[in-house]
Amino acid sequence: MALATKAAPPPPTRPRGFWSSTIGKKTVMAVSGLLMLGYLVAHVMGNLKVFFGPAEFNEYGHWLRTMGAPVLHYSWALWLVRIVLVAAVVAHAVSAYQLSRRDIKARPTGYVHRRKGSSYATRTMRWGGIIVALFIVWHVLDLTTGTVHPGGFQEGRPYENVVDTFSTWYGNVIYIVAMLAVGLHVRHGFWSAAQTLGVGSARRERLLKALANGLALVLTVGFISVPVAVMTGVVS
Repeated sequence: MALATKAAPPPPTRPRGFWSSTIGKKTVMAVSGLLMLGYLVAHVMGNLKVFFGPAEFNEYGHWLRTMGAPVLHYSWALWLVRIVLVAAVVAHAVSAYQLSRRDIKARPTGYVHRRKGSSYATRTMRWGGIIVALFIVWHVLDLTTGTVHPGGFQEGRPYENVVDTFSTWYGNVIYIVAMLAVGLHVRHGFWSAAQTLGVGSARRERLLKALANGLALVLTVGFISVPVAVMTGVVS
């Protein structure tokens, strides 16, 4: 009687790389999101200088191009910031898209009922991200290159360019809708990033949620205050 041959062990599975794993993509999404959040905080602080008049706001615009001098040439530091920001946006968008596709494949029929406790921000994160991405393109073409800027774009005169943009109804609508989407995105994204990076815990839950809500509110009000000021004549 022939002896039964022992089945060969299955080949060892190769460990997933950091980027290939779900936690890796979530970590990339969290870190890139926090980088963009830091930029938003700095950006809104700069935007609020518009309330101090054209001289100070235009000087701030000039400083952005000369920061790092004399070590760095004109606009080098600004371009370094732009490159890091673009890399963060791309990494955030790609990881979000791939996580979304992975989630859909895991449950192709979707949920019949919405999960208990899911907020409006949670349910609209994907659409909010698309709105923000489209806004970034429009914002650059409007106030950086002047391609779609209403009236005559003035290089080196950001105050006058801001007033031009927010003197149009569509400029206000686009900006305000986008800033509301940013607020919702920050509110949910900050909380999610804390959970992904291991900062969140049951004891810190209330504090983290308060921070997320506070950041979202301050950023939204800060950004929207500029077009409202132009519309009401406070800034002109």
